[in-house]
Amino acid sequence: MSELTWGVLSVSGHYRQRIQLPLRDSSLVKVAAIASRSRERAEAAAAEFGIPKAFASYEDLLADPEIRAVYIPLPNSMHAEWVRKAADAGKHILCEKPFTMNADETAAAVEYARSRGVKVMEAFMYRLHPQWKRVRDLVKVGEIGDVHGVNVFFSYNNQDPSNIRNRKEVGGGALYDIGCYAVSSSRFILDREPERVVSRIVRDPDFGTDILTSAIMDFGGPRATFTVGTQSAPFQRVDVLGSKGSLTVHLPFNMYPDVPAKITVTTSIGSRDILFPPRDQYAELFEQFSLAVLEDRPVPTPPQDAVENQKVLDAIFRSAETGQWETV
Repeated sequence: MSELTWGVLSVSGHYRQRIQLPLRDSSLVKVAAIASRSRERAEAAAAEFGIPKAFASYEDLLADPEIRAVYIPLPNSMHAEWVRKAADAGKHILCEKPFTMNADETAAAVEYARSRGVKVMEAFMYRLHPQWKRVRDLVKVGEIGDVHGVNVFFSYNNQDPSNIRNRKEVGGGALYDIGCYAVSSSRFILDREPERVVSRIVRDPDFGTDILTSAIMDFGGPRATFTVGTQSAPFQRVDVLGSKGSLTVHLPFNMYPDVPAKITVTTSIGSRDILFPPRDQYAELFEQFSLAVLEDRPVPTPPQDAVENQKVLDAIFRSAETGQWETV
């Protein structure tokens, strides 16, 4: 099977730190081009990463007929624009989360991509890690009984005013950056959509971004809660409480690629740790998307999932303003 040729729109720290190495030796993914609004930066990144082509604009990369798919790790506020431009260029699209800044914008961008005949997906890599597939299976078969609650903590400490995560105008803040994982994972575990949410938000007085956000999501029976923070100690964990037991995902989102993953399941007969061999979830993300294109089959996570996740984020922001339960 041939490789899928990719282009990367922007020289991002995220790509440098987490993605370029696992893709280097892939038999399915060929990163053939990278673009920046600075030619010098694009050329330096191409040389560093061993990428054949460097472009001084995103438009020039999209015009390259060799490129069949693009990865968009641009600031959140730029996603919708470049999803549309990539779709116009006939490129398949893997876009970082959150897909856009609100549900209407996401739905419009997804439909636009569909209308241009290209595949599109939000880049939630964690769902493709084997530990999460096992979590979903255990919940479905009733290992812990009926699920009553999900609780998610996810935090880091970043107070750099120049960092895009601390710039409100480009879509920074805890809810967009990591709260989207809390919402996504809760929906994934429960395999349904919440009916309503209530939330509280603390904002940085200088940045204006949310730095500590908590919410309750009512799934019409089960409830999911989360707290996410950008000025807190680095921490992440997911706990699932059922009628017959509980389940813990110890490193749910930023799982290391070179150590085993672990989930813990506790029932009336005892507690056990389930270990998973090291797996790079970013390699899985790009390779499974590439296979979907090469074999012309559906992408691993349907694009409508991005719309549903954003509806919840929108309702959480509304609730923080009104102080009331908000319908999703």
